[in-house]
Amino acid sequence: MENPHHPKTERVLLIHGLARTSRSMRLLAKALKGRGYDTLLIDYPSTKAGIEALSEQTLPKLLSSCEAGRTHVVTHSMGGILLRHCLRNADLENLGRTVMLGPPNGGSELIDKLQHLRLFQRLNGPASVQLGTSASGFLRGLPPVNFELGVIAGDVSLNPIFNTVMPGPNDGKVTVEATKVQGAAAHLTVHTSHTFMMNNPLVISQVEAFLRSGAFEPDLRYGDAIRRVSDWLIASGHARSIADIRA
Repeated sequence: MENPHHPKTERVLLIHGLARTSRSMRLLAKALKGRGYDTLLIDYPSTKAGIEALSEQTLPKLLSSCEAGRTHVVTHSMGGILLRHCLRNADLENLGRTVMLGPPNGGSELIDKLQHLRLFQRLNGPASVQLGTSASGFLRGLPPVNFELGVIAGDVSLNPIFNTVMPGPNDGKVTVEATKVQGAAAHLTVHTSHTFMMNNPLVISQVEAFLRSGAFEPDLRYGDAIRRVSDWLIASGHARSIADIRA
């Protein structure tokens, strides 16, 4: 079993995506705890307001964490856009590394198709319609990132209908190309889908690698990732064997 090597003074903030809660990031948080990180799950009402208002609710938590010590951030989907908006004018001295999972940095063609439907708007809220690909849209107004960032994209779509509106490899919600953003230090594509990528052992291992070293490990195999994550979960007291995470 690998021994945790990170001091508890290093914290990881985990920010969920649209129409999700912090529960979706729990497995990832538990694995990072097994590596010695202090973790903090951030909850916000993703379907109740626009990105600007949501970021105002989230930024104080980020600022207070950075004041306490070195703080890394891991986001899923719209959580990455929330972070970019939060940091557009901020210079945080203790901000560590950031990993974004499936971020729609270039927007989503799926949003373009669905945003005019009342049911979609009702379920996903005002922030969802800000995630389209329009050249005059919200995302185009965000500056390039100026913090140490690694991006992980997925290329498995679980919905064949959604897949028909996505140009090129995609995770069912966001194309691989649209996850990219100017200023990022690293980009990696993993064979996984959008909705559950944060629970994929290979994704979890790659998140840990970037937080630790500032680089991904593109040659890491899935079986090795399962063993790593199992060890970390056992170390954190959240699993008894490798079988506990296979599901």
